[in-house]
Amino acid sequence: MAVEGTIYTEALLLLGGAVVAAPLFKRIGLGTILGYLAAGVAIGPAARLITGGREILHVAELGIVFLLFIIGLELKPSRLWALRRQIFGLGLAQVLLTGAVLGLAAFTLLGLPAPAATVIGFGLALSSTAFALQILEQEGSTNTHFGQTAFSILLFQDLAIVPLLALIPFLSPRPAGEPTSLLPELGAIVVLLVAGRYLINPLFRIIANTGAREAMIAAALLVVLGAATLMQLAGLSMAMGAFIAGVMLAESSYRHELEADIEPFRGILLGLFFMAVGLSLDLTVIVANWALVMVAVPVLMLVKAACLHACCKSFGCSRNDAVRIAFLLPQGGEFAFVLFTAAAAAAIFPAETASVLIAVVTLSMALTPLFTMASKALLAGSAPEQLDEDFEGAGADVLMIGFSRFGQIAAQMLLSGGSDVTIIDHSAERVRSAGKFGFRIYFGDGTRKDVLEAAGIRRAKVVAVATNKREITDKVVELIQSEFPDAKLFVRSYDRTHTLELRARNVDYELRETFESGLLFGQKTLQALGMDEPTAEAIRVEVRRRDEERLALQAVDGIQAGRDRFLTKPVTPEPLIKPSRESRRIDKAPGVETPEPAES
Repeated sequence: MAVEGTIYTEALLLLGGAVVAAPLFKRIGLGTILGYLAAGVAIGPAARLITGGREILHVAELGIVFLLFIIGLELKPSRLWALRRQIFGLGLAQVLLTGAVLGLAAFTLLGLPAPAATVIGFGLALSSTAFALQILEQEGSTNTHFGQTAFSILLFQDLAIVPLLALIPFLSPRPAGEPTSLLPELGAIVVLLVAGRYLINPLFRIIANTGAREAMIAAALLVVLGAATLMQLAGLSMAMGAFIAGVMLAESSYRHELEADIEPFRGILLGLFFMAVGLSLDLTVIVANWALVMVAVPVLMLVKAACLHACCKSFGCSRNDAVRIAFLLPQGGEFAFVLFTAAAAAAIFPAETASVLIAVVTLSMALTPLFTMASKALLAGSAPEQLDEDFEGAGADVLMIGFSRFGQIAAQMLLSGGSDVTIIDHSAERVRSAGKFGFRIYFGDGTRKDVLEAAGIRRAKVVAVATNKREITDKVVELIQSEFPDAKLFVRSYDRTHTLELRARNVDYELRETFESGLLFGQKTLQALGMDEPTAEAIRVEVRRRDEERLALQAVDGIQAGRDRFLTKPVTPEPLIKPSRESRRIDKAPGVETPEPAES
């Protein structure tokens, strides 16, 4: 019972720390990661309410496993192949350059032996997958160019841990064992690929046919943990196994259900991982070597940032992307814990050195969110941020171009009515924000024919143009009417003149962005002044009728006068109801003729 009490007490402390610290740090703008770290430090090294943070860290690393699985679900094999240059080119260059620079510094400045300097240099060259990907996810930047490039670097670093661990026996002063073979690793990957291709999908199909929801969740956990364990037994990282399993299921019809099943476990365990990093921080080592640690942490982060920036620029990244990546990945990684522990066990350097290095890595992790926020001050005010144009799964009854406030309201109506909507927008920020709420939204320029084709315009029953700039709307309408003449066009217009222009172009329907809201606002104001609702509503209907009649007359006049003259001669707005005592009220119901002011 004492053991159970301890387990439950520790669980309660961890949950309480997460509930208090994460929202608090989020509220003050420091992010949830720092909140989890602070809670871990407060509960563990500071108050010593929980000891054994390393043991909790081993369990919490499952959060990284689940995170990589979900990322794999979003990356189809074709997409992964498209990133091969960044993974095996930029990723390799970063590890080699950063490892060489840091190793040389350890050899020359600290006077460490060459084997120890080599392990330290390349161990510190690895970055934290958990911290970087969590920051990208919180910012909604996973699918940006710099997010994909950062992910490619991290993916290669996960692969690099295998040869680095294999190097330990050869650098050890003890007699080397048998030569390391790569056959187990390659065999495990082949087994996982075959299972993903021929076994996993049939497994989910059988379970889904039974209708047992809890069995589907159990199967999802089995696949993730099974793939992770297989890779671990072969000497690869568990996260790599989960990632491969996710990629193999990226084209499965069960992808979305799997993601929904795994997401709660991923969130809880990843938060636990950050808390465990704080719990495992050895304050006695930091105090005993405070000068060395305080110098080593900023030097490590600055050197890694410089190397990352140089590598990114040499591979064609923009200035802003290079800065973002450099400030996102300057920390040490969780695989450094494994590498330095193995090196100490092989007598490459003393255990005390490993403790100092782990403290440096942990502190660098803790500073990463602050480093990332500081990078924004160095960004140039250049062109708008771009996302990768990936239209996988696009195509619906309604294609909406533009997702500003007008489009968002219209989309809510369509979705509430059971219609499927595909949305494209050229604002990376709007795409990220809307994607978080489950909208099927894609980054793309609606003024390009290839983008419209990829977004499924030929199968759309209605094309809704809801862009928020008049000139952009006109370009989209002109392109669609020219290249896709059978498309039914519903268009948001900017003002009365724009409405007449769109009618001259024979769009199927147009609506001024503020017209209906202005009418309703006026009706509610009349009611607030004491008018009964039926009368106020009748006035709203009558004003709408008068406006439509005037638009029809102006449109005919514009068309008859010649389109060119019509488009270059703006319509002068005129009130439908003259603000005079005689005609400022409409007391008759809709349909009853009422004298109108003369047309100009």
